Amino acid sequence: MSDAEITQLLVRARSGEPERLAEVFQALYPELMRMARSRLRGRHDTLTPTVLVHELFLRVTASENLELVDRRHFFAASAQALRWIMVEDARKGLSQKRGGGAVHVELEDDLAPAVAGGPADTGVLALHEGLEALEQISPQRRQVVELRYFAGLEFKEVAELLGISERTAQREWERARAFLLAMLDGDGDGS
Repeated sequence: MSDAEITQLLVRARSGEPERLAEVFQALYPELMRMARSRLRGRHDTLTPTVLVHELFLRVTASENLELVDRRHFFAASAQALRWIMVEDARKGLSQKRGGGAVHVELEDDLAPAVAGGPADTGVLALHEGLEALEQISPQRRQVVELRYFAGLEFKEVAELLGISERTAQREWERARAFLLAMLDGDGDGS
């Protein structure tokens, strides 16, 4: 389905035809599943790509004040919703476990948090806190991270969705990655 057709369906959904949003999800389901698979690769828990995409559908369709404008806005909102779903799942998982203490978090090139000696949930929460701090500095960098990490998009796709050049998307990614690495490795204030 073309971008124009997606935009038209979203316009109709905002104009009182909520069933059109289901059509958007149906058309973009393969891309949403790819996003979810890329985020959950290597995790062995109850959160599967199908569960993640279906939870995303439920949240987006249940939201009364979310007005999706076009494909770019749809994927930006989806990436943010995937982030929140994963954070809630991580918090739920950690709340069911006993113990605590400091956990060492490492970010690799793809920003996949690897937690040495601890649950993956802790890495998701640490990344979430880092993104909250990054939002205060640069909302665009936070969006680039959400689209790359949570949506699994390539730089070209991120650039198209944000209306920036591919080089700018790469530069913002590197700056955001450096900030998050410093925050997660350091004392938590990004310095």
